[in-house]
This record gives sequence, structure tokens and C-alpha cells, in this order.
Amino acid sequence: MKKLAAIYCQLVGIAESLAPIIPPLVLRLILAWEFGEAGFEKLHGPNWFTDITFPFPFNLLPASVSWNISIFFETVGAAAILLGFATRFFTVSLMILTVVAIASVHWPEHWSTVSELLKGYRIVDEDGDGLGNYKLPLLYLVMFLPLLFGGAGKWSLDYWLMQRCCKKE
Repeated sequence: MKKLAAIYCQLVGIAESLAPIIPPLVLRLILAWEFGEAGFEKLHGPNWFTDITFPFPFNLLPASVSWNISIFFETVGAAAILLGFATRFFTVSLMILTVVAIASVHWPEHWSTVSELLKGYRIVDEDGDGLGNYKLPLLYLVMFLPLLFGGAGKWSLDYWLMQRCCKKE
């Protein structure tokens, strides 16, 4: 039993030593892939924002400006998050973009009870039933939280810059 406990402790020690490296790296890779893919689709496709009603204050901007802002943050932000550069800034930027997307596109058209609202917690193609489909963007928001509060991790430009520029004396 002591050997088993010692092996367990060694494995936990290894996992804890990898915690500042692997989880933030995996989150950065998947989020960069998802947002980069969306940005490149917008970059090479037609502006479908003209058909969307954005919530205040985002409705004050012309659709073309919103389109270009989303392309910028989804492509440049994805690259920055991939490299772990200015991670918290781009995390907040992409979180705001995601909240606007939920409010503009993914939220149910009409709901008056929590049970009606929860019907939109799903991943579906546009089917026109008005129930919404905010599950995936909500998952992205949750995935951004460790990057926002914990940073990009040890395998990042942010970490490298902090080691070089902010050394404690």
C-alpha cells in the first residue's frame, strides 16, 4: 500500500508541475483554432452582419465597422492567444465579442421563463425555431476564464516577457 501511495504522490507531483504549462497551452490552442477559423471565414466571405440587429451600444456602429472589428479580433486575437502574447487583453476582447454574438445571434428570440431560456442551451444549425443556440459560445466564455485570471502559462510570450522585463530584484 505504501508503494501505491508513493506512486500516486509521484504522479500528482508530475501533474502539478505540468499544471502551469499544459492546461493553458491546450486552452490557447483550441480557442485560437476556433476564433481564427471564424475570423478567416469572415475575412474571405460576405458580410452577413448587415442582417443582424446588434444590442446597444454595438448597434451604434455600422455593420461594416462591426464586421471589420470582429475580423481583426478573431484573426489577430487568435494569433496572439496562440503565441500567448497580450493574452489577457485579447481574452477580454474575444469575451466581449462572444457576449455580443450571444446577444445578437445565439440568444432565444423570446423567452419569459427560465425553462424557455434553457431550451437555447444547445448546439444546432440555424433551424428557425427561435429557441437560440448559445451553448458553444457560453463554453468559450468559460474556457477563457483560466486565461483571464491565470494568464497564458509558462509556454508563452507573456511568460517569457515577464521573466525578462519584470524581474524582481
